[in-house]
Amino acid sequence: MPSGSAVSAQAPRPRPWRDPRWRGLAAQALLVVVVGGLLFLAFTAARDNMRARGIPVDFGFWPQPSGFEVSQSLISYSAASSYGRAFTVGLLNTLLVAAIGIALASVIGFVIGLMRLSSNWLASRFAGAYVETLRNLPLLLQLLFWYNAVLKALPGPRQSLQAGPVYLNNRGLFAPEPLAGAGADAALIALAAGLSLAFVWVFVARGMQARTGRRPPVVLVALGLVAAPLLVAALMFGAPLHFQPAQLKGFNFVGGLRLTPEFVALVIGLSTYTASFIAEIVRAGVLAVPKGQREAAEALGLSHAQSLRLVIAPQAMRVIIPPLTSQYLNLTKNSSLAVFISFPDLVQVFMGTVLNQTGAAVPIVATTMAVYLVISLAVSFAMNAYNRRLARHGG
Repeated sequence: MPSGSAVSAQAPRPRPWRDPRWRGLAAQALLVVVVGGLLFLAFTAARDNMRARGIPVDFGFWPQPSGFEVSQSLISYSAASSYGRAFTVGLLNTLLVAAIGIALASVIGFVIGLMRLSSNWLASRFAGAYVETLRNLPLLLQLLFWYNAVLKALPGPRQSLQAGPVYLNNRGLFAPEPLAGAGADAALIALAAGLSLAFVWVFVARGMQARTGRRPPVVLVALGLVAAPLLVAALMFGAPLHFQPAQLKGFNFVGGLRLTPEFVALVIGLSTYTASFIAEIVRAGVLAVPKGQREAAEALGLSHAQSLRLVIAPQAMRVIIPPLTSQYLNLTKNSSLAVFISFPDLVQVFMGTVLNQTGAAVPIVATTMAVYLVISLAVSFAMNAYNRRLARHGG
């Protein structure tokens, strides 16, 4: 008589429509088809209705001349430029604000966070007041304060505040503009060679530390390897840069490098506001390191600065990075508030002026949302990659 296992092995398989797994897959596939069909019908109906009312649904406006000026642009732009060029101007301005804001917010946030942990009564109280004040005030209110109450209250161009060749007035900050000199090409080649040598030195120093247990001076040597080729190139081929100062002509300055009040207010507001949250993240990350780690560092004879840099910071960063990523994303998305102080970012230029002139709401809004999504995903990817590196190398 066959065993029970043999009988069960020879038992026929159930029909596909009686198998719960297959029924579940079929139900999910049917749901996808139904939802996809409904979305397609809604899309086609909306497209036909917009076409019937003369509302653009494609990017036919992209190569047409825009007919408007932009107050600040990183690339050449005029009223004769296309709408696509205007989109690029707004995108670059948004990326510039986000990059500078993230850098400044990180520096300010880490400094304030460490000050809150300081044993100095004045420093810790100042940091606490900074955090509790700025993070509890609306960001839009802070932007309007910096723009209207601080920068717009500055004197006019003829009464500018001056510090050497730098002028500050209610038209903006004017400084000498760096322009390419005779040795610019040689300087680029020298910089590439210096960075390559510094990169090689980092790996050599790591190998020396692994063999001998001693840490060679990595930063100072790397800076010297970068600076030496640049100095040689400048002596042989001339200065890579020369500076064109701003000059007062009539009622305003011409030439030089200008930072508009809108740009300055936006960068200051975003960086100081976000820094108040980063400071608390830094403080929590440092406090998350067990107290025994600090005591062990002190027992080894490390100074407070060495203990913080070599022992506490590498462990705290693994706690700091995930919430820090969220703050970077918030700063990038909050840059869209630039429309309230008339800074020509992506929202103000593309979703504002271009949308009003073309009426192409669907492609413009969809493109703007896609751009912010891509920027946020890129920031998340970079920060997650750095966090994985910290976890893999132990800080």
